[in-house]
Amino acid sequence: MNQIAKAKLSDHAATRWLALIIVSATMMFAYFFTDVMSPLEAMLSESLGWNGNEYGFFSGAYGLINVFLLMLFFGGIILDRMGIRFTGMLSCILMLIGAVIKWYAVTCVDPTSVVEGFHLDLLIVQIDTPHTSNLLAALGFSIFGVGAETAGITVSKVITKWFTGHELALAMGLQVATARFGTAAALFFSLPIAQRWGGVPSSIALGCVLLCIALVAYIVYCIMDKKLDESIRICAVNDSKGAAEEEDEKFHLSDLGAIFSNPGFWIICLLCLMFYGGVFPFLKFATKLMIDKYGVSAEWAGSIPGMLPFGTIILTPVFGGIYDRKGHGVVLMILGSVLLTLVHILFAIPMLNGWWMAIACMILLGIAFSLVPSAMWPSVPKIIPMKQLGSAFAIIFFIQNIGLSLIPMGIGRVNQMNTSADGVTDYTHTMLIFAFFGLISILLALELLHLDKKKHYGLEEKNCK
Repeated sequence: MNQIAKAKLSDHAATRWLALIIVSATMMFAYFFTDVMSPLEAMLSESLGWNGNEYGFFSGAYGLINVFLLMLFFGGIILDRMGIRFTGMLSCILMLIGAVIKWYAVTCVDPTSVVEGFHLDLLIVQIDTPHTSNLLAALGFSIFGVGAETAGITVSKVITKWFTGHELALAMGLQVATARFGTAAALFFSLPIAQRWGGVPSSIALGCVLLCIALVAYIVYCIMDKKLDESIRICAVNDSKGAAEEEDEKFHLSDLGAIFSNPGFWIICLLCLMFYGGVFPFLKFATKLMIDKYGVSAEWAGSIPGMLPFGTIILTPVFGGIYDRKGHGVVLMILGSVLLTLVHILFAIPMLNGWWMAIACMILLGIAFSLVPSAMWPSVPKIIPMKQLGSAFAIIFFIQNIGLSLIPMGIGRVNQMNTSADGVTDYTHTMLIFAFFGLISILLALELLHLDKKKHYGLEEKNCK
């Protein structure tokens, strides 16, 4: 057997970077669809009659099935038991099905139709007699959310599989950056597309087309993954120790106990919940914030929040590279959490209402949103073994989805309470809530630093040896 045959496919730089490009494209299109309706709140109100509560419910519906039916948790187990190829394909199909349902809801359902007698009270959101289109769109978004979040944990394991021992943090940073490009594209282009080509359905239809491309892209990746597994088996055959290790790496349900008993893992779970709770739900309402507080025209209101993902596209790989070469992963998380808190405090101050302040805050938020993910996600494989990684990522995403579901609903209710008769919303209370999430993130990151020194996870160590 020659030396080339003995090498794993992932040891070839061009091949592993090609794999990263393919799965990153899949997530980019998924993120585009996730935020395609974020700039359209005002248009949804005008064309479909949705109120603030209904929009908040729809936005939060993304994670409802994941949270209340534990689908994301089961998705992690499926990933570790059935593998990357099966789980990734299932995820792409679910995303497409949910997207088509959502498109049908806003396109084909009578906008005046309501569900008589329907009442939903989840403490933070109350829905009475909602529009039929709202409930159906929420159902589609929930199904899409199952696929998108399961795809997210699958791609995280894909990158760990291909890049462990190489440029892991940089690879994860680039994947995050590519995904953020999808978010940025949605925030920038969704409203202009809807205004010029047939309203809300046109933007959603574009998202459906992109998800079809995502499905094809992942099929291509599956071929590469099969070849990677073949190369790993060849290496194991030529190395009895490697064969033994491969057997030892098989996942068992009993491994869940090791995950649940890991204190560092739970700190990262809560940090993810708080930090992302201060970013993604904020973006759902940021466009209207620009209009009501900063006086930005509706045509350009989505452009300022759209700056945030573009900042992360550049900075996340940079900070990931720093983590690979220099270490200090927890320090990066602390700095990002501090910036998140500062930004939302500035957004909450009523007299700071110039458009220039909105832009400055978005730039700072972009830096924060680059610092934490670039360090947090590559830190998970340092705490959790590879064979448990799918389930671990699933639990993290599950807890994150609690925030992505409930926080937008709660914020929608708060905004409804602070909306005047002329439709203008006072966002002071909303921004203070987001600032509180940032403060908790700081405390969690400090505790993680303390725990790393005690448990020797290696979170402050560099990734490239």
